[in-house]
Amino acid sequence: MKYLTLAVPCFNSEDYMERCIDSLLAGGGDVEIIIVDDGSTDRTGVIADEYRQNYPDIIKVVHKENGGHGSAVNTGLALASGEYFKVVDSDDWLDAEAYRSLLEKIRDFYWGENAAPDLFVCNYVYDHYHEKTTYTVDFKNVFPAGRMCSWDDTGHFSAAQYLVMHALVYRTGILRESGLKLPEHTFYVDNLFAVKPLVHVRHIYYADLDLYHYFLGRDDQSVNEKVLMKRIDQHIRVTKMVADCVEPERGEQISPKLAAYLRRNLSVMMAISSVHLLLFRSGEARQKRKELWQEVRERNRSLYFRLRYTMLSGLTYLPGRLGEYLTISGYRVARKLYRFQ
Repeated sequence: MKYLTLAVPCFNSEDYMERCIDSLLAGGGDVEIIIVDDGSTDRTGVIADEYRQNYPDIIKVVHKENGGHGSAVNTGLALASGEYFKVVDSDDWLDAEAYRSLLEKIRDFYWGENAAPDLFVCNYVYDHYHEKTTYTVDFKNVFPAGRMCSWDDTGHFSAAQYLVMHALVYRTGILRESGLKLPEHTFYVDNLFAVKPLVHVRHIYYADLDLYHYFLGRDDQSVNEKVLMKRIDQHIRVTKMVADCVEPERGEQISPKLAAYLRRNLSVMMAISSVHLLLFRSGEARQKRKELWQEVRERNRSLYFRLRYTMLSGLTYLPGRLGEYLTISGYRVARKLYRFQ
């Protein structure tokens, strides 16, 4: 019996993957770890095979042609046999004590009389590893800790709180029910992973545990400003997919609070695309920005007016050069304040 499947997408991860996998092995026989070697050209595949040889009852390894992060997650989900499913990127890791506590809670639900949650939410830690500084995002003001709840029970999300991939442990059946399939050769698909299944979630359990350590510090990370600018077309693509596959109106049928969260999440993605297009300071980028907003308006006028005039994203689509200046200045302040890059 495997209570939890942990999928570890790896691409040229030889320098840091062992820290990640060693942290996951603390789950012992209750977990399965699926290492997906996504067409690596370094020793990633060799290291993965060594782990499989040493822990054959826990670790599976898949070697595949490079398809990107989304393809690796798809592969892990297709093979998952655990009751729950979590993605752990190969440069990140789990806190041992929090990890064991989560597994104990999953076992309690599995063998108990009460229905198990569709989604566990845990805290995550921005870990500026080389600077030896951390910043923890928790959800104490959003979800009642230590008991089952629904979307109607949720509180107000603050500016720094989002249900990102690092915080989520979905029931495997929910992910499959949602039809989740991430696009290949595309960055930022974790946004789709974090949002698309939410309309299938009815029961949520918030475990107030600092579980996931999100490593920050590599120059090639997708959240790095210069890297994001190079990949801005991919971010725009994922933003449109989030708007397409999860319409806020559908969330309204489940809970107005879920619908509000979905709009807020989309607003942030629109803001990120809008700001980074401005950073190019080119006519072509300004045109892409205009087209993005026009496309949203054509798809859903009501949603467009909410995003444009009542939410954060509207502050990143202010008219004129003064509006552009104010947008970029506000972004710089937020970047320093929340240290999200």
